Amino acid sequence: MTTLTETPLAPLLTRLFKEAAAATSPAVARYSNEERARLLGSKTEYLDFYGSLKDLWLAVSPETGTLLYMLARSTGARIIVEFGTSFGISTLYLAAALRDNGGGRLISTEFEPSKVTRAKANLTEGRLLDLVEIREGDALETLSRDLPDRIDLLLLDGAKALYPEILSLVESRLRPGALVIADNADFSPEYLERVRSPAGGYMSTPFGADVELSMRLG
Repeated sequence: MTTLTETPLAPLLTRLFKEAAAATSPAVARYSNEERARLLGSKTEYLDFYGSLKDLWLAVSPETGTLLYMLARSTGARIIVEFGTSFGISTLYLAAALRDNGGGRLISTEFEPSKVTRAKANLTEGRLLDLVEIREGDALETLSRDLPDRIDLLLLDGAKALYPEILSLVESRLRPGALVIADNADFSPEYLERVRSPAGGYMSTPFGADVELSMRLG
C-alpha cells in the first residue's frame, strides 16, 4: 500500500476527477478555436485568459498523475516545484510521493485565489497540506525568490506560453539528474525547442500524448 492507494487520498482523488470532468465554464463559448490558440501562446494575456476559465479544473489526467507520483518516488525527490496548482490534483499526487519518500517540501504557485482556497481544502482532506506551500500570485513573481538551493523535480502545468520563463527562474537550482515534466508542452514550441536542443542542457523526450519529460544534465 502507498499513500496514493490508501484512505483518505484514494477516494478523494476519485471524487475530484469526477468533479473535474463535470465542470463547465460559461467563458468557453466566448473564444473561437483561433482565439483560444492565440491566447494559449500569449505571454501578456494569460492572467485574463486563465482567469476567465477559473471554473474549469484544467487537471492532469489520472494517468499523468500516476506518472508524476512514480517519477517523484523513483528519484527519491524531496524538493519539488509546481507551476500551476489549479484545484490541486497534481499537487496531491506529488505530495503523496513526498510522504512516501519520507518527507520533503512542495512549492506550488497559483494566481487565482478561489483555486488556492479549494486546493488547500483538498490537501487538508488528503492529509498532505503540511508538505505543501502554495504561493498565491503570478508565478513570474512568486517563483523569482526564496527557492531552495537544490530542486529534484519541476512540474510545468500553468500558462503554456510561460514554460520557458518559468524554467529560467528555476533552472539554476535544478540538480543534475533533476526531472522536468511539462504537461501539454505542444502548446509551447519555444519550450520544446529549448529542452530538445543538444546544447540546451537537457535530455528530453515526448512521453505519452500530453507530456514532455526532460532530465537536467550536468
